[in-house]
Amino acid sequence: MNHPRQQHQHAGFTLIELVMVVVILGILAAVALPKFVDLGSDARAGVIKAAQGSMRAANTMVYAKAAANNQLGATGTVTINGATVSTIYGYASTAAVLATVMDLSPASDFTVAATTIGHAHATTPASCLVTYAIPITGPTYVLDSSGC
Repeated sequence: MNHPRQQHQHAGFTLIELVMVVVILGILAAVALPKFVDLGSDARAGVIKAAQGSMRAANTMVYAKAAANNQLGATGTVTINGATVSTIYGYASTAAVLATVMDLSPASDFTVAATTIGHAHATTPASCLVTYAIPITGPTYVLDSSGC
């Protein structure tokens, strides 16, 4: 004869098992969530660093064209892909002029001024940009990604 307890099967989870699963999921969420929260800031910082590299590359192209056209004086102009670029000592005269030969895409993501190219959607746009200056010895590119 079978014992009555042996015939009855329990189905489902106990309350302790369910509580443990919730606790483990909570710990995993607390550890993993911060890693995914700030990805936008990192992406914008990467974009502005890439813009700095693009500025350097485009300005190297401008300088090469100016040198080939004997336009390395205090002022000059060169034409690259249909865009007229004013130069100072062979380099683009301003960041705005340099931006005309760069592929800033999509253009709505960037702000272009005389001395800066920045990220338009940054947390603090004034601190997510590259500042361009053209000294006699060559251009400088100062990156500030603290507000991206």
